[in-house]
Amino acid sequence: MDYIKRAIEDIVLHSDKTFKSILITGARQTGKTKMIKELFPDKKYVLIDDPFIEEQANSNPNMFMMLNPPPVIYDEVQRAPDLFRYIKIACDASDEKAQFCLSGSQPLELMEKASESLAGRVGIIELAPLSQREIDHDSFTLPFVPTMDYIKERNQSVIVPANIWERIHRGGYPALQDPEVEWGMFFSSYVKTYLERDVRKLTAVQDLNDFRHFMVAVAARTGQIVNYSNIADEIGKDQTTVKAWMSILEASGIVYLLEAYTPSVLNRAIKSPKVYFRDTGLAAYLTRWLTPDTLANGAMSGAFFETFVISEILKSYSNRGIDYRYCVSYYRGRDKKKVKKNGETVEVESEIDLIIEENGILYPIEIKQGTKVSADEASAFPVLDKVNEKKRGTGAIICTCPAPGMLRDNLFQIPVWYI
Repeated sequence: MDYIKRAIEDIVLHSDKTFKSILITGARQTGKTKMIKELFPDKKYVLIDDPFIEEQANSNPNMFMMLNPPPVIYDEVQRAPDLFRYIKIACDASDEKAQFCLSGSQPLELMEKASESLAGRVGIIELAPLSQREIDHDSFTLPFVPTMDYIKERNQSVIVPANIWERIHRGGYPALQDPEVEWGMFFSSYVKTYLERDVRKLTAVQDLNDFRHFMVAVAARTGQIVNYSNIADEIGKDQTTVKAWMSILEASGIVYLLEAYTPSVLNRAIKSPKVYFRDTGLAAYLTRWLTPDTLANGAMSGAFFETFVISEILKSYSNRGIDYRYCVSYYRGRDKKKVKKNGETVEVESEIDLIIEENGILYPIEIKQGTKVSADEASAFPVLDKVNEKKRGTGAIICTCPAPGMLRDNLFQIPVWYI
C-alpha cells in the first residue's frame, strides 16, 4: 500500500530543525515508523524492539551509542530506558540540532523518561491514527472550531464520504486502509500484541484474559461517564485495580479521558471524566459489532458516532502539535431540564458533549447522529453564560446533515465530515 501523507509532517520536520532530539509517541500501529523513515531517509534506523539490539542497548548503553551515533533514529526506545541518560549527555556535548529521532508506543513511559532526562532538549509529538482528512488526502490543516470563518475555509476542500459508518467501523489505523487487510484478523492480532507486549511491560497483570475482559467492558462504555464501581462489578475486580488498568489504557493511547468542565460558578457540575476509545474500529471489534450496518443500526450507534466525532476533533489539534488536553472538556450538571422524548416531557440532566476553549472563548458542541437536528438540542449551552471570566462563542450541533447551516443566532449545524 502507498504511503499516506501525514498531516503532522511539517510539525515533525520543523521540530527536528529546532530541537536536538524529537520524540514521536502514539499507540501501536499508528504509523510512527513508516512516517519517520519517509521523512528521514538519510538517518540511520535502529529498531530496539529487536531482542539482540535491545539486549545490547540495555547491557552497555554507552557502547551502543558509540556504535550508533547521531544523526540516528531509535525506534521503540522505551525498551532501553537507560539510553535516555546517554542521549542527554550527547545532546549537552554538542550544539547540533536534529541529533536523535526517538519513537515508541508507550506514551506515558516515554513522556516520563523524556521529561526527566531531556527537558528542554526534546520536541514531543503525538501521532494519532489516521484522520478522515488524511484518508481523503485533504491538505486542510486548521483545528476544528465551530465558527463561520472555519466553515468558509473548510468549504474549499471538504469531501463527503460515501458511507460514514464504513469509516467509523473500519477505524483509522493505516494498515486497514488497504482493502485487502481483513478487519477482524487485524484487530485480533492487534489486541494480542498489545496485551502481550505493552500491557505486560506497563504492569504486573497476572491474567491477560482478565485485562481483555476489562478492555471489552470499557469499549462497551465508550462515550459514557466513567463509573469504576460499575466496571469493577462486571469484571470481578476491585476499584483500585480498575483505576490502575484504566490508566494503562490511557497511557498506551487506547482511550482518552475527557475531563469535566467544573468552574466554581457551576457548583452542581459532575466532576467524573468521560471515556472515549481513540479508534472506533478497535472499539467495534471488542464489542463485536462486526459490520458497518449492524453498528449503524445497533444500540451503541449514538455512542460510537460521538466517539468518532470527539476523536476526529482531537486529531485536528494534535496534528497541529497542539496539546488539546488544555482546551477540551465536557459539561454535565445535576440541575434538571425538561425535554421531549418520544412525545413525552421528561426531566434530564443538562449536558454539553464537548466544550472547546480558545482565547477565553467557550465553544459548546452537541453531537447527534441524525440528519435532522433542532436548536432545542442545544438548550444546555446558555449555562456557560454563568462563567463570568469567559465568553460563550458560537455553538454547533455536529450531525450527518447534508450541509452546514444556521439553526438560530450563534448556533450552527455542521456535518461530521467538516471536522
